[in-house]
Amino acid sequence: MPRWRPVGSPFGRLRAARRGIGTSVATTRPYQTGDDPGTIDWKTSAHLSSVRDEPEFIVREHFADEAPRVILVYDRRPSMALYPPHLPWLSKPSAVQQVWQALVATAVRELGLAGYLDLGVWIAPRSPAALSLVAERLTDAPFDEPEDGLGRAFARLARSRRWLPPGTFVFVCSDFLAPPPPQWWLRALSYRWDVVPVVIQDPRWEQSFPALDSLVVPLADARTGRARKVRLSRKDADERRRANELRLAALLADFRSLGLDSILIGDAAPAAVLAALTGWAEARLARLRGEW
Repeated sequence: MPRWRPVGSPFGRLRAARRGIGTSVATTRPYQTGDDPGTIDWKTSAHLSSVRDEPEFIVREHFADEAPRVILVYDRRPSMALYPPHLPWLSKPSAVQQVWQALVATAVRELGLAGYLDLGVWIAPRSPAALSLVAERLTDAPFDEPEDGLGRAFARLARSRRWLPPGTFVFVCSDFLAPPPPQWWLRALSYRWDVVPVVIQDPRWEQSFPALDSLVVPLADARTGRARKVRLSRKDADERRRANELRLAALLADFRSLGLDSILIGDAAPAAVLAALTGWAEARLARLRGEW
């Protein structure tokens, strides 16, 4: 459920702010010349005519049914390539694929449109049946975006506003280790998009840090792949853990301060990703139900 009523093509299931073709009655009014006879409320018209003893015709106006639009924005910086599925840590590419599959399944169920954006590709919202290109992109595209890749992606999204009416869901998948500046979030919100940060971080190495005791640990650079051995004391490990936990807490607090409902994912298993998305959706419904 978007926080704003959307405006889009009249074939979906969401109730819009504007009037048009739909199933939800907005109001009734007296018939005017040129009105579609199919909109006449015959029962109400007959009752009113019998009361006034003269012909009276009442027509129904409906809220337009809209096509929900869902966009996945994928941060393809090198750190988002971690980790390979055979390792016992979070596979970020696998997690994003599970998010995408869940969004497409929802778009199909709600008769909606889905689109995709990373710094190299923009696929405007379309029927999920025509999105085979996204699956190829998720699997084959390199993770080589610069640190400001998300900011550039938002700029590309802003240039495509005609495809993204108010009420469009924009799911931004990233570990947010290099978050975009707040003004980009505010700009997206000013377009009345429903922006959802999807924070994808490994619970062991990024959300926290293991309790190591004076061990030599190989650390690799995500961009170059070069590894070097580093001796970490218990104090070093504790400091890293505190820093990572504080970084995550500050990130989520920043999202809350901007009015953004974020989703935290630390497990790429389909059931875990679906549980995170479902929990987010249920929390939104609990807050928004009744406001319309």
